[in-house]
Amino acid sequence: MQEWQTKDQLTDLLCSLVRYPSISGSEDELALAEYLYFLLKKKEYYKQHPDYISLHPLKDGRQLLTSLVKQGEEEDTVILLSHFDVVGIEDYGSLKNLAFHPRELTAEMHKRQQELPELVRKDLDSDGEWLFGRGAMDMKSGLAVHLSMLEKAMEGEFNGNILLLTVPDEEVNSLGMLTALPVLEKIKKQFNLTFRACLNGEPMFSKYPGDKNHYLYTGSIGKVLPGFLCYGKETHVGEPFAGLNANLMISFLSKELELSESFVEKVGEEITPPPVSLMQRDLKEEYSVQTPVSAVSMYNVHYLKQSIDSINRKLFQAAEKAATAIEQHYDEKVDQFSRLSSDFVKPEFHVNVYMYDELYNMAVDQFGKEEVERRQNLLMKKRDTGDRDFSTLLVQELAALCKDLAPMIVLFYSPPFYPSVSSHHDQYIADAAARVKKYAGQQFGLSLQDIEYFPGLSDLSYIGPVSSDSSMKPLTRNMPLQNKGFELPEDVMEQITMPILNVGPLGKDPHQWTERLELIYSFEYLPTLVSEAIESLLKK
Repeated sequence: MQEWQTKDQLTDLLCSLVRYPSISGSEDELALAEYLYFLLKKKEYYKQHPDYISLHPLKDGRQLLTSLVKQGEEEDTVILLSHFDVVGIEDYGSLKNLAFHPRELTAEMHKRQQELPELVRKDLDSDGEWLFGRGAMDMKSGLAVHLSMLEKAMEGEFNGNILLLTVPDEEVNSLGMLTALPVLEKIKKQFNLTFRACLNGEPMFSKYPGDKNHYLYTGSIGKVLPGFLCYGKETHVGEPFAGLNANLMISFLSKELELSESFVEKVGEEITPPPVSLMQRDLKEEYSVQTPVSAVSMYNVHYLKQSIDSINRKLFQAAEKAATAIEQHYDEKVDQFSRLSSDFVKPEFHVNVYMYDELYNMAVDQFGKEEVERRQNLLMKKRDTGDRDFSTLLVQELAALCKDLAPMIVLFYSPPFYPSVSSHHDQYIADAAARVKKYAGQQFGLSLQDIEYFPGLSDLSYIGPVSSDSSMKPLTRNMPLQNKGFELPEDVMEQITMPILNVGPLGKDPHQWTERLELIYSFEYLPTLVSEAIESLLKK
């Protein structure tokens, strides 16, 4: 019996999924995986084929789910990809207790309509039918539609196999998808499958406030997370010119990088946003009148077709410009102060700029590999501080070990890393996109636009064809966590690469307290559009 085919059935299913507050890293992220397994395990199909459905553990105990529907000896398979984790709910304020209760929250939003932002009020006054709640848009609605496709496959409605893959941790480090890659390779061999394509269900993103267009995507934007450790020279605040404050250093780096047009990339009509700082702080652990010796900043850098090597060069050059500006600023202040103090002796220093691997190799040359590794291994007890903080700690330890090189700026990388991927110029994907767009126009009077890069970051980055043919080595060799609890499985990524397409629901305001899903498009129109996409991708 099919339970997830009508709009009302899909809405009920979505509400049951949203009721699990599966914030990344929470207990309910694990509970939702088990709930999904329970829902599918009840199906008669999986009673007959119990080996087609399985939970797979991540190294931290969380689980991802794979669920296969196979048509006899057929090999051709489409993967339906989704994630079931969500971001936190602190932004909901007084509505926090309703964030995971969509119908109740939606009723309350209608009561408070005059307090809502103007664009939200306009949506509520429109012909649309909106459902609020954390995860309703991003992306449990996409998962709900994929579950309905799985039901269709159980009834033999597709001329090929469907493999549902739904993962945790997409919103943080994509550990779920990275774990899934070898799992997919194993399933492929075990059941003699040929992966034709991966179809994601991430929601469409508005290009601007009030955007009424509808989109599908043939790729996904890339992202690197560079970090900069500034290691200065400590001094007493009464003798400021006897050292160099790391906070001063980091401020010049911010001026050089924040919103820098040098990193903006345009491909066709698509433009990446400029870099923004996601973290900036000194690393002094307690108050004293000693100046901070170290500080760190990390930047969100999106890219489309640029090579990692090119981005790395730009980042290094920005650090070099900041180093020069620091020296010039310091010299100016020293000159001005020396006019007031006749016996003042001008200190001399040079701000060095290094890549992480360069600093690591210099430490090994000076102290030996065994000693450097011993010191880094001692820090493993602090591994639970998170990938960003632990990366910083490893770099800070190296800088302290080589403090004779200070003052210095060290460029390194931290997870997450999302390769830019695209199937935009693949005729196979272009044909599928054209079929979906034609159907949307003929059946629903909708004009769907195909965009090359999904702008919100997605797990497609680990399974799609990379947009740039350059090596990831400039990144991985400068990532302190590589082989220390985190690893980009480049070899598996190359083996499991396939064409990609994203056809997802309509919603607004992801990661905001006004996150909402439009039900008519998402649960009446979208299921048929996804069916069209699958049929095209499985076409012989």
